[in-house]
Amino acid sequence: MTSTPTAGTRPDDVRRHNRTALLRRLHVAGPCTRAALAAELGLNRSTIKALVDGLAAAGLVAERLPVQRSGAGRPSLLVLPQPHAAVVLAVDIRVEQVAMGLVGIGGEILGRCSWSLRRGASHPTEVITRVADSFRPLAEELATDVVGVGVSVPGVVRQSDGLVHEAPNLHWTGVRLGERLSAVLDLPVKVGNDAELGALAEHVRGAARDAADMVYVSADVGVGGGVISSGSALRGAGGYVGEIGHMAIRPDGRPCYCGSRGCWETEVGEAALCRALAIPEDSPRGAVVAELRELAADPEVAMRRLGEFAEWLALGLVNVVNLLGPELVVLGDLFAVLPAAVVDWVGHAVRERSLVSRAVGGTRVVTSPLGRDAKLIGAAELAFEPVLSAI
Repeated sequence: MTSTPTAGTRPDDVRRHNRTALLRRLHVAGPCTRAALAAELGLNRSTIKALVDGLAAAGLVAERLPVQRSGAGRPSLLVLPQPHAAVVLAVDIRVEQVAMGLVGIGGEILGRCSWSLRRGASHPTEVITRVADSFRPLAEELATDVVGVGVSVPGVVRQSDGLVHEAPNLHWTGVRLGERLSAVLDLPVKVGNDAELGALAEHVRGAARDAADMVYVSADVGVGGGVISSGSALRGAGGYVGEIGHMAIRPDGRPCYCGSRGCWETEVGEAALCRALAIPEDSPRGAVVAELRELAADPEVAMRRLGEFAEWLALGLVNVVNLLGPELVVLGDLFAVLPAAVVDWVGHAVRERSLVSRAVGGTRVVTSPLGRDAKLIGAAELAFEPVLSAI
């Protein structure tokens, strides 16, 4: 709902605010009629017409008659965002791969590329150079201008300037990624923690669209978490929050990359999942996914082989739910490929063992519908945040 202008608010500020609200509505939820926009934003039809006409003149939206008509009289025109009118570069840096995509307003991925990394041996300069080299042909192929960049990194990130304080599984420390990428791309760059951006993607375009309080938990090599609280991303001091994979749950457990021992990710990360599946810890990602999908066909076998793994996953989630009280937990990356029987068991265990879950009526545990694109989509949304206010 559009806020009511206060005394002294300049008309230009009100128009800019309403324009941004309308553009964000179309970007997030897609095509909409003028009549519905007026109702949702709390604006009269003449104001909506003026705003849409201005955005159409700028090439940001287009209008057409709806395919299906109901009732008599002239139908309200359908307003559609124009993807090529505002495009951002999204970069998802993982331990073993970098994925890039050009994403248009409205969330459409217009072009993409990816390449493999050497686990734990990819220097920041190597990654930055490859991103810059890959960006140019990608943009030229689409013949479009890019207005911003969003980057997802599996580490502790200071969003204010894109400093990667520490990314243990990449072996990066003190990397000024935002500054360096901005210099080589000549574009504004925003950098975020991968799991936090996964949460953003799920909240905007995935399983958590209707959830005001949710936690996104993902397993790549390590385990990370992102939190949406009262509809907004929860960020700690300096923007550092969500390192739930390094929650210490087993004092006598295995050493962790972070330098501690018994972290949650040592029990439920990729290596732990490989051990549970009785395959080598350095198995390629495709082999892990294939094993999990094969298990999905037989719930009893799935629970027998992954029972202990499920216990550790549930234990960590109970702690997370008791601490944060979400209505929804979304499992991403490798967790999203877990057999349904395992996910159902974990969800039941969380509802049974968590005091807070019982208090809020039962926290739901679901898998991500966005798959491996979640963090790429989140990076794009991070880049769009300032863009939608500025165009």
